[in-house]
Amino acid sequence: MNQTIFALASAQGRAGVSILRLSGPDAFSALQRLTDKPVPARRAVFTALVHDGELIDEAVVLFFQGPNSFTGEDCVELHVHGSRAILDRLYVILAEMGLRLAQPGEFSRRALENGKLDLTQAEAIADLVDAESEAQRRQALTQMGGGLKTQYEAWHAALVDILARIEVYIDFPDEDLPTELVDSILDRMAAVQASLEAAIADAKRGRQIREGFRIVILGEPNAGKSSLFNALLKAETAIVTPIAGTTRDVIEAELRIGPYSVLLYDTAGLRETAEVVEREGIRRARAKGDEADLRLWVIDSSASGLDGVESRAGDLVAFNKIDQGSDNLYESFKDADVSRGTSAFKVSVATGQGIDELVRALESVVTKRLSVQTFPAATRARHFERLQDAVDHLDHARLTRMRVPELTAEHVRGSINSFEALFGRYDVEGILDVVFSTFCIGK
Repeated sequence: MNQTIFALASAQGRAGVSILRLSGPDAFSALQRLTDKPVPARRAVFTALVHDGELIDEAVVLFFQGPNSFTGEDCVELHVHGSRAILDRLYVILAEMGLRLAQPGEFSRRALENGKLDLTQAEAIADLVDAESEAQRRQALTQMGGGLKTQYEAWHAALVDILARIEVYIDFPDEDLPTELVDSILDRMAAVQASLEAAIADAKRGRQIREGFRIVILGEPNAGKSSLFNALLKAETAIVTPIAGTTRDVIEAELRIGPYSVLLYDTAGLRETAEVVEREGIRRARAKGDEADLRLWVIDSSASGLDGVESRAGDLVAFNKIDQGSDNLYESFKDADVSRGTSAFKVSVATGQGIDELVRALESVVTKRLSVQTFPAATRARHFERLQDAVDHLDHARLTRMRVPELTAEHVRGSINSFEALFGRYDVEGILDVVFSTFCIGK
């Protein structure tokens, strides 16, 4: 039998109200020892919490009888005044009663183990708690409501149906089975694989919404990268000086664009140098640029040429300091091969010229990349990896061409097991330990 656990379910620190959550077989008896008032299930009751004749606090308490609770067990909530002293006293009393402080994510893990939700929904709870943008909130709520579960179960059911057909072929080799059965099985596998591959191709979008869309600012020293970084953030986050090489490391800040969370990076100026620290900063800048979802190049309009520009299709290029010189370099870039597939802008961070247009372009790119109506099939690296496993097994199954149906069936089972792992039904302990270690205590 599970030990009864307790933890603070609201935020840490001083507050008007704090919520202490209990779950397990002794949750209700612990509540009865703290109050002499009857507490019907699913009804808020205002009562004094008393222990050994000592008044602890006046609180609102609720009782949720299992299995009709979040965890599927008996659950109690104590809504007390948000005083550290009150919580500390309750922690001591509950421990004396034999209850144990919950581990991170233990309430959600019990909900999973009791069939109240699957692993994708449990992950969504953590994502919802961490959500800072409107898009993150929407994505987490859709996933918590079973959005991913429904999609994954459809693929899972299709694979089970394919396996059943292969088993028929194996079990009745001498029966008068339809000659087109093998072609039908192979066609079904191809259709599921194509659907999974399309979902994997779209997996990046789920990560970008959940973790933030990464925009990396690149360019030569003194082009105005840090100044543009500060202008976009509307804050003096990066140090700006006339000295080339002031920025030595990657600086990260969060920016909100519409409903989306954006991670904006300022980087060291790209140039040849023998200075060890600056060279390491340049290496990190290039690496961050390779990981970027969008690269924003900043070029000094008064520079002599475009030698340092390494733009690629999809990049944005800002010609800064346009107020200090001509637009000859801008026009040269527009005519050059390196400009293909990029969008170029004339700006002046000092005067604000062109900044609004550049911001609108950034908003357009982020919105276009992230606002597709379909729900992304993968929001975490774990999802992507399991979907890729499922595709790999299906690929091997199709390559057998049903010449050895037992081998084909084994590969299809491997694909099915990939979805069992996604749901948290297969290879359970290893997966759950990793997933729930990221949760806050009280969830």
